[in-house]
Amino acid sequence: MKIAKVGVIGAGQMGCGIAQVCAAAGYEVLLNDASSDRIKAGQLSIEANLSRRVKSGKATEDMKAATLAKIMQAPDLAQFADCDLVIESATEKEPVKKQIFETLVPHLKADCILGTNTSSISITRLAAASGRPDRFMGIHFMNPAPVMELVELIRGIATNEAVFKTVNAFVTTLGKTTAVSEDFPAFIVNRILLPMINEAVYVLYEGVGGVDAIDKAMKLGAHHPMGPLELADFIGLDTCLSIMQVLHEGLSDSKYRPCPLLVKYVEAGWLGRKVKRGFYDYSGDTPVPTR
Repeated sequence: MKIAKVGVIGAGQMGCGIAQVCAAAGYEVLLNDASSDRIKAGQLSIEANLSRRVKSGKATEDMKAATLAKIMQAPDLAQFADCDLVIESATEKEPVKKQIFETLVPHLKADCILGTNTSSISITRLAAASGRPDRFMGIHFMNPAPVMELVELIRGIATNEAVFKTVNAFVTTLGKTTAVSEDFPAFIVNRILLPMINEAVYVLYEGVGGVDAIDKAMKLGAHHPMGPLELADFIGLDTCLSIMQVLHEGLSDSKYRPCPLLVKYVEAGWLGRKVKRGFYDYSGDTPVPTR
């Protein structure tokens, strides 16, 4: 199986990052979202990201132009008819993802491979909803996709071995390294990472330390490049909560119970960097802790 054209559903931070990585590797990319405005905004964010790479010396203007030329807007899923691979990167909500696959599949050619960038949801359940579980896989890019080296690959119970080998080879052409995970809630990276973030929120909730102290402690005391609360804001507190809920429900273990403070921040709409407020306030030049 040969992959030449890739469809990406979701023009948010992750979807745009995946589109950029695929285009930079020479693949034709179709970018879709719920509205044309979101797709246009996504393309602008990709262009801005590439401009930063040029400014920092990590890319040239020619590389930027070649990458942008490979990314096309696709507001209609019918435009995915000749894609060899489609990667869904919509919001981390299972009903939304299932609906996307149910709507998408009738437009695809028979041998198109389906991938989901879910960070926690059962691949087997999503694959069943697609109606072609043998050609379905989890392809989980880390955030930000253009920078992070790892991609988790997750087979569903019915994933065809040839499909797995094709996707593994494809990811390698992107300059990424793969780690293969079994289909358990949150896979490998987030099974380890998100409980750490959730515990940091508990430390804040219980008054053991403030936002600045917690992040400073983990950066200087454990050599983490970002503190756990800073990282939570970067990921998005709604995404963090969704993953913790999947872990809690899927593994039925109280140690995965989302911290009430994390729930409260999400209910308040304080979702992190993307809305300029989470555990830090990003409205000024320098982030300021909110607690």
